[in-house]
Amino acid sequence: MPDAEREADSSLNLREKFAGLLIGTAIGDSLGLPAEGLSRSRIERLWPGEWRHRFLFRKGMISDDTEQTLFLAQALLACSNEPAAFARSLAWKVRWWLLGAPAGVGFATARATLKLWIGFPPSRSGVNSAGNGAAMRVAIIGAVFANAPPKLEAFVRASTQLTHTDARALTGALAVALAAAWSIRQREGGGREALLESLRTISDDADWQAALAKLNTALKQNWSVAEFAAGLGCANRVSGYVFHTVPVALFAWLRHWGDFRATITSAIRCGGDTDTVAAISGALAGCTVGKAGIPADWLAGMKDWPRSISVLEEVAARLAGEAPREPVRYPWPLVIPRNVLFLLVVLFHAFRRVLPPY
Repeated sequence: MPDAEREADSSLNLREKFAGLLIGTAIGDSLGLPAEGLSRSRIERLWPGEWRHRFLFRKGMISDDTEQTLFLAQALLACSNEPAAFARSLAWKVRWWLLGAPAGVGFATARATLKLWIGFPPSRSGVNSAGNGAAMRVAIIGAVFANAPPKLEAFVRASTQLTHTDARALTGALAVALAAAWSIRQREGGGREALLESLRTISDDADWQAALAKLNTALKQNWSVAEFAAGLGCANRVSGYVFHTVPVALFAWLRHWGDFRATITSAIRCGGDTDTVAAISGALAGCTVGKAGIPADWLAGMKDWPRSISVLEEVAARLAGEAPREPVRYPWPLVIPRNVLFLLVVLFHAFRRVLPPY
């Protein structure tokens, strides 16, 4: 198994890394979605063996983790020079997204979006929450601004304050963005310790520092992802608290460096907020290995529209400068019937969960 000190494949260009990040988010999200909220033990009873798509007839669909990541990437294509303009663009995308009645919207994000609709500006729409909504969407900011730290921080702040005002939410979002930036820069050198040191400087919060210290110990002692999650107090499920979600996602990525399948599977089998943990670790792992490093069966099983894999690839190409730098158009009216189908499948899964095995 490759270890976390190994440099990423320098043959991957920016388009491939960006595509791997965006598609990796979608694959992690869609694979983790059916298990969201379930305990580690219940997941083991329901689905032993290899992990596969289970949302709808062995196919996968994305949730808000991927949708918000796509909106953020589109906002970067529209406004990549000025954080305030970027935030305004993202705010309108989030406003219209909520009108499409997406299932499973986080409570903090829903409240913040309602504030946007009644007239609050993006700089004042956030709510006091330490949830993981801000962290789940920002990996692409770190990738795009990997060599521009001031812009990276400014854009992460602009994205975060749109929905979350708690300092811990910002810490988690910055950590994800810095990890993605580090993955982009791997050809320039700098091992795992350099990444961990940059993460330590984000915040002096005692809980954050303790989580990083445990992460470092767990990597050195070769703990499993489940053992690390238990060490954070998440023995049977990973909560939506950002200081649980982000450290577990980071550890899964570093522990299984270069192995996308093992990264995602180990993250999901921890239970809890499985789609978000898998989406974040999938973004980081996808950035490391590119689309070509994502298992072909998982790619083939991803069947969603109109926000499809091909749309994510086109967004990646434009962010990398290989196509016109403007948002990608897709048939957005199809979102409504798609969301109706998605909701029906979510309700089916909710009913299935009351049935054995327990």
